[in-house]
Amino acid sequence: MHIEPGFVTPIKIIAANVVTVSLLGFYLKQCLMNLPALPINLMKTLLAAGFFSLFMQGFHMPVGPSELHFVGAMAIYLTLGFVPTLVGFAFGLLIQGLLFNPADLAHLAVNSLSLMLPLISVHLLAGRRYLNGDRRIGIKQILKLDAIYYSGVTGMVGFWLMISEVATPLSSWLTFAASYLVIVLLEPLVTISAIWLLKHFDSNPLVSRYFSVKQLRMTP
Repeated sequence: MHIEPGFVTPIKIIAANVVTVSLLGFYLKQCLMNLPALPINLMKTLLAAGFFSLFMQGFHMPVGPSELHFVGAMAIYLTLGFVPTLVGFAFGLLIQGLLFNPADLAHLAVNSLSLMLPLISVHLLAGRRYLNGDRRIGIKQILKLDAIYYSGVTGMVGFWLMISEVATPLSSWLTFAASYLVIVLLEPLVTISAIWLLKHFDSNPLVSRYFSVKQLRMTP
């Protein structure tokens, strides 16, 4: 989901920076209003950024005009919560840029939006009902969440390519989009395993404090 430097013009990068900062500011403001929970949310955000970075660095390969990554999005989102995951994506990309590929920092906001906007869509459309315990979650539900999320990610990559100054064949984007079908099929297995494992130890003080799995209701 990385957009390489040179694809997006500086003025559009500035616009992406404004949108990213605005989104992060809006959701971080909600965290700051709940000061007692701030240290826990900060730790959850660091965990989200860490797991995200491990997943991203663990598997990535160039496909078409972008890269195929194992993101682990739903595993992080369902076990750590919405805002920590949202902020963790941006922070994780910052860490990766600083440590592994400084050239990617030019498109930090662009790539952050490619992950953040689909997550917001997942949360508003369906995800919050599972986080609140209003609905049971199982492999089928996780598969649907992943399908929504990665449709959004590939759509965001298509959007950046559409407004870029570099002509990109539609077939190249279709190849990239199709490659994420593998991720959509594999990630639910990682997600359901992570939830099951953490719920198995949800009586542990560290797990109950720093992971949001106690309220998740799994299908029989």
